[in-house]
Amino acid sequence: MSNRRAFFRKSLGLAGSLSLTPVLAQAASEDIADALGRLNELSPAAAALDDDLWYRIAQAYTVSPNILNLNNGGVSPQPKVVQDAVDRYYHLSNEGPSYYMWGILDKGREPLRRKLADLAGVSPDEIAINRNTTEALGNFTWGMELSKGDEIVMTRQDYPSMLNAWKQREMREGIKINWINLNLPIDSDDVVIKAYVEATTPQTKVWHITHLMTWTGQILPAAKLCAEARKRGIATIVDAAHSFAHLDYKVSDFNCDYFGTSLHKWLCAPFGTGMMYVKKENIEKIWPLFATDKPKSGDIRKFEALGTRSFAPEQAIGQAIDFHLAIGSKRKQERLHFLKKYWCEAVTRNPRVKLHISLNPAYSCALGTFSIDGMDVGDVSSKLFSDYQIHTVGIKWENVAAVRVTPHVYTTTKDLDRFIDAVLKIAST
Repeated sequence: MSNRRAFFRKSLGLAGSLSLTPVLAQAASEDIADALGRLNELSPAAAALDDDLWYRIAQAYTVSPNILNLNNGGVSPQPKVVQDAVDRYYHLSNEGPSYYMWGILDKGREPLRRKLADLAGVSPDEIAINRNTTEALGNFTWGMELSKGDEIVMTRQDYPSMLNAWKQREMREGIKINWINLNLPIDSDDVVIKAYVEATTPQTKVWHITHLMTWTGQILPAAKLCAEARKRGIATIVDAAHSFAHLDYKVSDFNCDYFGTSLHKWLCAPFGTGMMYVKKENIEKIWPLFATDKPKSGDIRKFEALGTRSFAPEQAIGQAIDFHLAIGSKRKQERLHFLKKYWCEAVTRNPRVKLHISLNPAYSCALGTFSIDGMDVGDVSSKLFSDYQIHTVGIKWENVAAVRVTPHVYTTTKDLDRFIDAVLKIAST
């Protein structure tokens, strides 16, 4: 354990890791490293309840003390060690851009690919590094060879960027989307699987599966859906923008054909970083979104032909992975679910407050949604910020109307007590 703590101290960057004097920065980093070490001595269930340790870990972040950010589902802040890595790589690039960017930092993609592959539980030859889920899944949507009359199945609760991409193919090429309209929340795998099966015909070629719904936090049974699709010879695309580094799983658990995620959400990697997975035998079947000289190659790197981009955020993904592993995937998931359940159970003391998410950990984790009878959800979200400086987001999409609340590992129960008090006051007026 002493060796683990030494590693944590090193990975957090002792000197100057926070915007404090060197002595105070050293002490703060030592305390964060010690808290991470102690956290690893606890079971995930016990760790979820230790507010003191999580408060100390929260000091690794530089979030504003003036607002309470409960919209981590949109994009998450990075711990200071990741911010420092971005700065370091960016300044290095500016010392001699064409040399340091192409000659030095570009070579760092291969060890980073291996690190991501290890986290995902797949081969490095199946992982490409890009900028976000939209870009990752865009390669599949536009790169998959489909003919007029071919069908795909997706839900009306999938993310707009993905909906619009498939709609555009439908308009341009005459493929057909078979829509599912889910009545969320759903506490049954069978209900979801039945909906996909009933929307499927002999012409269906693809099931588009959102693992964790952005609107409410509903978790869909992605592994079971992929298995059901395989029995029918149907390709599967998993949108994991909200679930990767949030839930404790490996991409290999799904046995899916295609997978995309944003690393700037729950992994707390730099803004504009993402990852895509393509099963090895499928790589040559997909045309890359950005053209290369060998578009039918079986090399995953063909999906990384993005032209010039900043290498600094990409390379700093490594520090984000280290920080995530220092906490542990299972401990992180348990803590996030605990925080969601903590505020959900408290706000429903007022009968006007309605939840729009399951409290069963099989069907939701960090993301939670609520509404107040007789109030517009946009008004509730606006009032939380204007009167209490609490940042949430009002969701209005298809059959969903709710305020989405997403704490993260730096969120304490004291923070949530402030949020709970605000909701109860609003609901009482």
